[in-house]
Amino acid sequence: MEIVGYLSALAIGLVLGLLGGGGSILAIPILVYLFDTEPVRASAYSLFIVGITSAVGTFSKYREGLVSLRAGIAFGIPSILTIFITRKWVVPAIPDTVLQSGDLLITKRLLLLGLFAVLMILAAIPMIRAGKEPTPSDHPGGFLPMIAQGAGIGFITGLVGAGGGFLIIPGLVFLTGLPFKKAAGTSLLIIALNSLIGFMGDVLNYRMEWSFLLGITGLSIIGMVIGSRLSARYKSGQLRIAFGWFILITGLYILIKELN
Repeated sequence: MEIVGYLSALAIGLVLGLLGGGGSILAIPILVYLFDTEPVRASAYSLFIVGITSAVGTFSKYREGLVSLRAGIAFGIPSILTIFITRKWVVPAIPDTVLQSGDLLITKRLLLLGLFAVLMILAAIPMIRAGKEPTPSDHPGGFLPMIAQGAGIGFITGLVGAGGGFLIIPGLVFLTGLPFKKAAGTSLLIIALNSLIGFMGDVLNYRMEWSFLLGITGLSIIGMVIGSRLSARYKSGQLRIAFGWFILITGLYILIKELN
């Protein structure tokens, strides 16, 4: 299973490069189910892997003009604050048994992975159902809505240990009217900031297996390079719908597996 896991690490970067998000959607299940990593530690590792890989991808997308610094700053700054607070103090404070009443047992694992899956499903639906590609004239945008959403996404990112691309991209597309490819490029910048700041909170709380972590990250970066080159071959609308289906199927899989 570990061999499959290392091969799957390539897919983390491939998805990030191709779709601009979704790396953590693969990273967390790979770490939990293929490497048997405890969910909270897996979420910490996911932040590092996805953060470093996204940072590498941001440079190439910026050179292509596919990164909006305005949207990145508006989303990124409030996200950074809330994700660090969440990873440093909120997540460690959650008890292993969240709720127990008769046959009902909600553990920390079920809470985190279940919330992760539900959010993925909710984010996927508008991406799949969207019609024409949004344009800036469709949405007036504005800093305040982006700041508020950035803070909310930072909290969720910190809670479930995801880079947040599966929430950031729909937000950028439908709130600001950015074309999907530019939203995807901008999301890499926000994901890198969110993930690495969140990981700093985890470094203070957990011991990291650096050799394992750097190996997975290296494979993910290779996948990122491949995915970035492939993304140029597809239209924004095709990538948007593919991204929606990808996170929907993965979310349903995690939810069904954790509830069984």
